Amino acid sequence: MGLFDLFGKKDVSELTKNSPFRLATEWVPYSLESNKNNSSTLNVRIKNMTGEPLLTSVVVELPQYLGFEKLIMTKQREVRIGEMAPNEEREVGVEVFGGPKSDAGEYTVVLTAIAHYRDYGHVINAVKKRTTLRVV
Repeated sequence: MGLFDLFGKKDVSELTKNSPFRLATEWVPYSLESNKNNSSTLNVRIKNMTGEPLLTSVVVELPQYLGFEKLIMTKQREVRIGEMAPNEEREVGVEVFGGPKSDAGEYTVVLTAIAHYRDYGHVINAVKKRTTLRVV
């Protein structure tokens, strides 16, 4: 019986050393039309690479002139996936909208996969990935 067991805490030293997740992204359709109201879906596949179940969430951050709704006001969204078993893989989709001010170019979208402890307020580890959305 370890010292952490007395206080109901979990030894997470193994979870903080290595990357707990593998992230893969895909845009459907691959690009948006410039200066028009249209959308593309970001599909994110996340896999738990640890030997323990993890409470997981994904945060998606968008640049200026892109948004999560047609008014393009919301720039950040958290998707709470729930508890993932060891080596489990899940896929979530997030719709991203362009608008009249979305000029042609490449826009960088930042994804952060977060491993939580007890509830969504406590973070053990996180993995960041950047992906690019083309606007033509």
